[in-house]
Amino acid sequence: MPQPSPPERPLAGIRVIDVATVIAAPYCATILGEFGAEVLKVEHPIGGDACRRFGTPTKREDTLTWLSEARNKKSVTIDLRRPEGVDLFSQLVAKTDVLCENFRPGTLERWGVGWEDLRKVNPRLIMLRVTGYGQDGPYRDQPGFARIAHAVGGMAYLAGMPKGTPVTPGSTTLADYMTGLYGAIGVLMALRWRDQTGEGQFIDAALYETVFRCTDELAPAYAMFGTVRERHGPHIETACPYGHFPTHDGKWVAIACTTDKLFARLTNAMGRPELASSSLYGEQRTRIENRSDVNEIVRDWCGSLTRDEVLKRCNEADAPAGPLNNIADIFGDRQFHARRNLVSIDAEDVGETIIVPNVIPRLSETPGRIETLGPRLGEHTEEVLKSVLGVSDAEIASLRKKRVI
Repeated sequence: MPQPSPPERPLAGIRVIDVATVIAAPYCATILGEFGAEVLKVEHPIGGDACRRFGTPTKREDTLTWLSEARNKKSVTIDLRRPEGVDLFSQLVAKTDVLCENFRPGTLERWGVGWEDLRKVNPRLIMLRVTGYGQDGPYRDQPGFARIAHAVGGMAYLAGMPKGTPVTPGSTTLADYMTGLYGAIGVLMALRWRDQTGEGQFIDAALYETVFRCTDELAPAYAMFGTVRERHGPHIETACPYGHFPTHDGKWVAIACTTDKLFARLTNAMGRPELASSSLYGEQRTRIENRSDVNEIVRDWCGSLTRDEVLKRCNEADAPAGPLNNIADIFGDRQFHARRNLVSIDAEDVGETIIVPNVIPRLSETPGRIETLGPRLGEHTEEVLKSVLGVSDAEIASLRKKRVI
């Protein structure tokens, strides 16, 4: 019996050009491609996107990062520093809905393909511009990287042990992924506006702003009370117990008791319900005032059991707790397998199957999907130039000879 064809995805019919590099703006294009957009990855003919060399190399030389993050894209090589390349690129933009870029401000303008240039050839164009500090302001010309954004945006200062060296909050590329997500939100809103008005626009996304936006009450607390939050290691000031605790088998668990009711559940799991009485630590305020004592009690309990034993008792008592997973733990986690968070993709030119994170978010009727891993450099140049622009074989040969493509 023939298998039903997969449903059309919500962005089918949208064409995206990804002329950016590494993670931030390209991640936005990746998300759009997972949900049906045709994504043309425009790269320099020599070397291509630096993301091809970022991470662990494969037999094909392109890294695992590239194979995973450049999924569903078609690689087209064009040298934007050449007049013929600018002409080709402009022709592609004229037939494109969305352009994602992350060069320093003014770079595309110097090449003749800035916002004002491109909107003339395509007034309906939506252009995502990702930089470290945005298109204006005194820092606009400074180079931007995720690690710097974590620092400038106020997040890295909070990460680490009290009075210790501030550390990178999570992945070194967290700000890139976060900005790519905000970029995708901006693109979708701009597409909605274009549906209503026919007008394109550009989206100005800065890495440091993305980080700063995710700092909860940091700004209002300083403005109102002059509070400068410091590093608290695995714990926080506003709830207790709320942090990471080592277990007897050398592993860790996360416990989060944000209310008195949740703390009572934890004490039931511990077999010490008296700790949640009003005369001891039943009120959050009392627990915060006696944070060290409460954390020590919980630490001693966790340290007397294995991680699985702690989690079993917490789950039975409906107390919020979870494992601090490394990647090996994740590969063995039933939840990840049940929701297919890991997906295997055959990569013939690499010679083996590649396992990558699956598509999110999960749409009930029009889910996204991974059709291909990151392409070889220039793999689709001829296909795209012929099908989209009608370039002849002779013209393609001439462009190759001139090293424009």
